[in-house]
Amino acid sequence: MSYKVRLQSFEGPFDLLVYLIENAQMSIYDIQISEITKQYLTYIEEMKSMDFNVATEFMVLAATLIDIKSKMILPRATVEGEVLLEEDPRSELVERLLEYKKYKRGAEELKEREDYMSLIYEKPQEDISEYLNQPDEYLDLDIKKFASAFDQFLRKKKREEEVRAHYTKVEREKATIESRMVYIKDRFKNVFLRGIQKLSLKELIPNKKDRYDIVVTFVSVLQMIRDKYLDADQRSVYGEITVVPGERKFEEVGADE
Repeated sequence: MSYKVRLQSFEGPFDLLVYLIENAQMSIYDIQISEITKQYLTYIEEMKSMDFNVATEFMVLAATLIDIKSKMILPRATVEGEVLLEEDPRSELVERLLEYKKYKRGAEELKEREDYMSLIYEKPQEDISEYLNQPDEYLDLDIKKFASAFDQFLRKKKREEEVRAHYTKVEREKATIESRMVYIKDRFKNVFLRGIQKLSLKELIPNKKDRYDIVVTFVSVLQMIRDKYLDADQRSVYGEITVVPGERKFEEVGADE
């Protein structure tokens, strides 16, 4: 029983033959039968030496190549010294090779399409007949009820506009680093009057629940430390940060504003 043999990248006799032709850089329309037949038979012998059961179609194509080779070396018939034009013995083989390459390319395109489509997932169709079969619902209102509902809508809209006219949403202005530095200076001046010379970083934050206030205070303290208005001390990792006056006087804070 014969079966297809696959060695390396070859699958079937025509796959091997196409490889040999392309590797030898021959035109498929002008195959050098003698050279190709020799290479093909050498490959068949290598398959046998490797204990592969060579499929029948490989042997059939080998016989076809030998037959074409024998026809190519036979002398051409002549009439009165002129060679008669005969059909090229390679013509049928060329047609079969072209057809094989066409279907092989088609198979490759189908495989590429299969690989592409395997990455696409579709949502299963759902039964929505219960929604389609229900009739449209209409409001059962006469003209008086409709006018009354519209009048209530207008009254409500008017009350909302009156409320908006008397009340305005006030948003607290965000503190800047400069204004927070002045706040810290005034905070220290107030505690100096009570004999206090140091404050914790938390005591310099006006609104400890506001993340923005925490950040702007921390950045302002860093700025004042860089400018030598303040010094800071932290005895342990994640411990309390103590802030004390630095070398420069607080009176200079905001002087350049």
